[in-house]
Amino acid sequence: MNQLFNEARKAIIEADQDQVKIVVEKALAEGIAAAELLEQGFVPGISEIGEKFENEEIFLPELVMSSDAMKLAADLCNKAVSGGEIVSKGVVVLGTVKGDIHDIGKSIVESFLSASGFTVHDLGRDVSSQAFVDKAIDVNANVIATSALLTTTMKAQADLEKLLVEKSLKDKIKTIVGGAPVSQAWADKIGADGYAEDAGGAARLLTELIG
Repeated sequence: MNQLFNEARKAIIEADQDQVKIVVEKALAEGIAAAELLEQGFVPGISEIGEKFENEEIFLPELVMSSDAMKLAADLCNKAVSGGEIVSKGVVVLGTVKGDIHDIGKSIVESFLSASGFTVHDLGRDVSSQAFVDKAIDVNANVIATSALLTTTMKAQADLEKLLVEKSLKDKIKTIVGGAPVSQAWADKIGADGYAEDAGGAARLLTELIG
């Protein structure tokens, strides 16, 4: 079993989609639960890739290729669990806040969340609080996740919290915040439901909040 988990991890690191298919088939044939394979094999692989990217050991194209392999792994495992239909872990509206045009980190989070089984609606960058709320209502989102890469744009995250309260949506739609200048203390101050430092942390936090 440990050997298969290691093969799964390696397939993601090497962005080998053919090997992903082989590992899933072998695991299911041996009676290993698809969810267990995903959690203990594939997810550690994409987590390692995320760390390598953050440490500048790999470049964006390598990250994207591994993310694609991870999405395939998640699709195959989810289909095995649900008898052919992909089961979403939850619906997330994601974007960079108004006034902020940085989106590489946000895009990494989108890839990781999608690969981890969440349905993600990425609104891109320079997104207003009203646009976040409108989209969340439209797609019946569980969570709004915002990124702010500048101290001057962090206020937009606080504005979103106020808007949700004004519209009596705070108890229906949870929020998480992230970005270089953002912290757990900031999340607590503005009333956000959580803070994630990186893509892996965002996936774990969303699982806790939605689950």
